[in-house]
Amino acid sequence: MKEETKQLYEGMYILNATLSSDARKKALERITKGITESGGEVHKSHDEGKRKLAYEIRGSREGHYYVLYFTATQSKLAGLWEEYHLNEDLLRFMTLKADKVRETLEFKQLPE
Repeated sequence: MKEETKQLYEGMYILNATLSSDARKKALERITKGITESGGEVHKSHDEGKRKLAYEIRGSREGHYYVLYFTATQSKLAGLWEEYHLNEDLLRFMTLKADKVRETLEFKQLPE
């Protein structure tokens, strides 16, 4: 049986901005715990703070953004995505393959 190789991924997670700092921390821990329990490893976590959303999502106009760099096998991603859909505090998520772990991130501001 061939062992799957781990791939580096960049995940962006938008949490509900109305969460308290403790609830937000627990929601992020739930995400990172899911990655590590599925055999992955979180390399870097960027807290990008509260930002205005481009459009309303589930009644929210703002979200708290996090970007995580992690390694995982491709077969485990589907299980992670299923778990993300069950997380009520998570407004949106996106997972992309990454070439390297970025130490700093820059976002362009949306016009008011």
